[in-house]
Amino acid sequence: MTGRAADAILDALIARIVSGQLPPGDPLAEQALAEQFGVSRTPVREALHRLEHANLAVRGARRAFVVRGMKPEELCELFEAVGEVESALASLAAHRMSEIERCTLQAILEEGEACGEDPKAYGEVNARFHKTINDGAHNKVLAATLEELNTRTLPWREVNFTQDHRRLGSSRTEHREITEAIVVRNAEKTRCLMRSHVASSYSVAARILARRSS
Repeated sequence: MTGRAADAILDALIARIVSGQLPPGDPLAEQALAEQFGVSRTPVREALHRLEHANLAVRGARRAFVVRGMKPEELCELFEAVGEVESALASLAAHRMSEIERCTLQAILEEGEACGEDPKAYGEVNARFHKTINDGAHNKVLAATLEELNTRTLPWREVNFTQDHRRLGSSRTEHREITEAIVVRNAEKTRCLMRSHVASSYSVAARILARRSS
């Protein structure tokens, strides 16, 4: 129960931070948040630690958490790193995925195309789509590197679908192209398409950050 409560609190705080409802420097007080969410301080504390790990919160005066400001150049560098690592994994996946893994990827693609305009539902399918490709690369070192980067960028990638509904359509198109390249084992095309896919996510995130900062 504590883990699920922490997940819900984390999701809510991320949405508020990325949308600008909680601007940089705003306090994230454990007791106040516990009362707001109707829970004990334990899941709030867990959510705040995870928020800090995602670089969305930082320790302020007296070690209390506050919302961390994200600079445009930091966001750019993070997404650039994700694009390079994830495109390398995608390229390997085009070579190494088994037929079962390729069929699984195609099934997930169809799920994403059938889930309508629900950003939350699509976000969940999107996460599974990327995980299936990353697992299909069969390289634990690169996968671990990407997981660390995703901790810091995934909130921005997921908010793409709630802040810009046009991103649902373009993401589906990009997923289809990536899947087609993987199915025919075109590693170099897959690499380029995945790098472009991450860059598209960055473009939306950068616009969201700019709006939040204005």
